[in-house]
Amino acid sequence: MANLKDRVEGLRKAFEEAALKADDAKSLEELRNAFLSRKKGHVTLLFEDLKSVPAADKREAGRLVNEFKTFVQDGLQALIKNLPTGLIGLRGSSSGTSRASGKLSLIPPMDMTLPGRKKYVGAAHPLVLFQQEIEEIFLGMGFAIEEGPEIETDYYNFEALNFPPHHPARDSWDTLYIKDDLLLRTHTSPVQIRVMERKKPPIRIIIPGRVFRRETPDPTHLPMFMQVEGLVVDEGITFAHLKGTLEYFIRALFGEKIKVRFRPSFFPFTEPSAEVDIECIVCEGRDKSCRVCGGTGWKEILGSGMVDPQVLKNVNIDPERYSGWAFGLGIDRTAMFAFGIPEMRFFYENDLRFLRQFGTK
Repeated sequence: MANLKDRVEGLRKAFEEAALKADDAKSLEELRNAFLSRKKGHVTLLFEDLKSVPAADKREAGRLVNEFKTFVQDGLQALIKNLPTGLIGLRGSSSGTSRASGKLSLIPPMDMTLPGRKKYVGAAHPLVLFQQEIEEIFLGMGFAIEEGPEIETDYYNFEALNFPPHHPARDSWDTLYIKDDLLLRTHTSPVQIRVMERKKPPIRIIIPGRVFRRETPDPTHLPMFMQVEGLVVDEGITFAHLKGTLEYFIRALFGEKIKVRFRPSFFPFTEPSAEVDIECIVCEGRDKSCRVCGGTGWKEILGSGMVDPQVLKNVNIDPERYSGWAFGLGIDRTAMFAFGIPEMRFFYENDLRFLRQFGTK
């Protein structure tokens, strides 16, 4: 025990002498390593030697070694604070005063007079913002919002919508099959069938959601994208109701002065069918080289039509009494057009420089 006391006292004097000469970061690091290194530091070796101290003296010896360790740590902290550069601190500590690691390193001084950093406030994704804008327009017209599963059966995705098995009309939908008759829905139209099975007319709904197709990614195509569909079923519904509602919706979304036109088209689940174009908001039909409209002055944004009587029969709604109309719009592509974005992929790359442009919308 006496030898341990003499050894600790000698090390104390050695530390004090070395501390007087430590006047920079390098010398402080060397001093720390000499006394606090985990392998060969003087304090570490003292703790290892406690194993050989008689049991009767271990308590006193442990107290002596712990006091010396605290003396060394406090001495190092005092030296750090007194360095003229003020740039020395302890790794693992934001304040530079922790004893946990005891390892010295250069850190910038903390200026308590500086203002705090502004917190970043989260914002909705631009596609969410655009979807909400669409929803608000239709909610204002008395529509309800419905949702459905993204993994669908062949029946709901195709057969109930007037796509017979093995019909070539299915080929254009680039379907991603999972197993047997399970697939990733190619449109949100299956929800229309589910709602009509569950509810009786009058029905006025929109259905926003993700859809999936086997597409090769390019500026205007992705394997997953957002879509919103609408459905109205009631007595006495005509194409005039469809036309009036969609014209109101488009002008609420793009402005009162936007020009709208309907073109005949074909969809298996509507008859008659129409595609809806709007005047190009980029060139207004004045630029023959416009990349958005191809110089035509028009941009197709949605498909629509009167619900085919066979679709109503499939959900036990009498087509002699009820009629309806439906539409489908790609949220991603329409948002590209509305915001003037050249590539759909920008929406999904999570580039904050892009996303922050929509934070205040």
